[in-house]
Amino acid sequence: MQVSTPLAVFASARQTWLIFAAATFLVTVPVFIEAPLVRSLPWLSVGITFFWMWLSFLLMSRSVTYYWGDLLFGFSWSWLAGSIYWGWLRWEPLWHLPVESIGLPFAVWCLRRNWGKVGNWFYLGSLLGTALTDLYFYLVNLMPHWRQIMRVEPEFVPLILQNAVVQVETPWGVAWALVFAMVLTMVGILPLGRRQRHWYAFGGAVLSTILVDSLFLLAALLA
Repeated sequence: MQVSTPLAVFASARQTWLIFAAATFLVTVPVFIEAPLVRSLPWLSVGITFFWMWLSFLLMSRSVTYYWGDLLFGFSWSWLAGSIYWGWLRWEPLWHLPVESIGLPFAVWCLRRNWGKVGNWFYLGSLLGTALTDLYFYLVNLMPHWRQIMRVEPEFVPLILQNAVVQVETPWGVAWALVFAMVLTMVGILPLGRRQRHWYAFGGAVLSTILVDSLFLLAALLA
C-alpha cells in the first residue's frame, strides 16, 4: 500500500492550482495576442496551431511535463478555431460558435477513451463560456453591433461600442448579465471540489470567461 507523504500531497495540490491558473491564462491570451495577429496575418496564426500541437506532444512524451502538454493540446483547438473565425468569418457572429466547436467531436471522442482529460476538459470549458457569451449577445440584441464593428473604420468603433453599452445597461441586459455571471460562477467553482486536474482546467476556463467579458465591457465603457 502506497502512502502519500505530506510533500507529495503538497506538490500535487500545487500542480493542480497551477493548471487552474494556466487554464485561466490560456483563455485570456487570445484577446491580447491572437486577435491582433490574426487580423493581419491569419495564415500565420493558423500555422502556429501546428507548433502548439507539436509542442504539446513533445511535453506529453515526458511524464514530468505530461499534464502541461495535455493542457496545451486542448488550447490548440481553441487557437485554431479563433484563427479561422477571426481571420475570415468575423463579419458574421452567428458563425462564431459553430467554428469554435470545430474540436468538439474530437474532444468527445478522446474523453470517451479517457485520453487527454486535462486539455479536452479545458477546451469544453472554454467552449461553454463562448456559448453563453454568444447567447447573451443574441438575447440582448448585440449581434448588429458586432457586425457593424467588423465592417466600419476604426474611428467609428467607439460610437458603436457606446450604443452597445446602452443595450447592456437596460434592465433586460443587466438581468441576463447577472444570470449568466451566476451560471458561469457556479459551473466554474463546483467542479473544483473534486480536486482533480482536469476539473481545475475546466473550472479555470469557465471562470476566466467572466474576466474576458468584463474586459470587453470595460473597453466599451471607456470608448
